[in-house]
Amino acid sequence: MQDLSPLLFYLFAGLTLLCGLLVVANPSRNPVNSAMFLVLTIVSMAGLFVLLHAFFLAAIQVLVYAGAVVVLFLFVIMFLNLKEEERRPIRWMAIGAGVLVAGSVGCLMLCVLSGVSAHPTPGAGPVEGETIPLGRALYTQFLLPFEITSVLLLVAVIGVVLLSKKEVKA
Repeated sequence: MQDLSPLLFYLFAGLTLLCGLLVVANPSRNPVNSAMFLVLTIVSMAGLFVLLHAFFLAAIQVLVYAGAVVVLFLFVIMFLNLKEEERRPIRWMAIGAGVLVAGSVGCLMLCVLSGVSAHPTPGAGPVEGETIPLGRALYTQFLLPFEITSVLLLVAVIGVVLLSKKEVKA
């Protein structure tokens, strides 16, 4: 029997990209549907972690993000009683800032990926999803990206509240 890892990788990667796109470009414009697509994105990413033999990360991905963060988003959406989004005037400054931020992140990704070697370093063992090396790396080497991610989650919650704020008619 052939190794199914490449096929599963492309399947999970494609599902992650598709569901991530549907979170933002939701055709039904219903915020609950966007939250459900976010759950599917998170589960697909957990599948990618399983393929990397990082079972702990996959479990934490599903428990923390799909179980807690998305439930928090749904709670905020339901608490604010959001309906399908109404058409609002286009804010060109916000679109320009979004394009600028997306371009900056894309440039950073290209810079990082251009410096990555395609060949593993000799003597490096297989990467397994153990918790002690993960915690050590997360809180020493990757502390800043970890904290930036937590701030992004906070900004996302605040964004949900601000986007759903009802306009007061005078």
